Amino acid sequence: MITSKQRAYLRSLSNAIDTIVMVGKGGMSPEIIKQADDALTARELIKGKVLETSPLSPREAAEQIAQQIQAEVVQVIGAKFVLYRRNQKEPKIALPRAK
Repeated sequence: MITSKQRAYLRSLSNAIDTIVMVGKGGMSPEIIKQADDALTARELIKGKVLETSPLSPREAAEQIAQQIQAEVVQVIGAKFVLYRRNQKEPKIALPRAK
């Protein structure tokens, strides 16, 4: 579980990254889950988007992906969402310390 200070830090980092996961009219698929899993392993922080044709809301899509790959939902704004998962072997993002 990440703290609100850590969440704010991750939100600030997410502004500079591109959207790499798209959930469309097909809804959630194993390919989307695998893509998000691989991207989180490589980057630790990813941004996704839910298209208007999707049967899922952005919050539902973010929570489904996060639950299946043991990630944290950092934020959901409009159609976009940000996910974080620490890479245990090679951490790339140093989070602020929790009190």
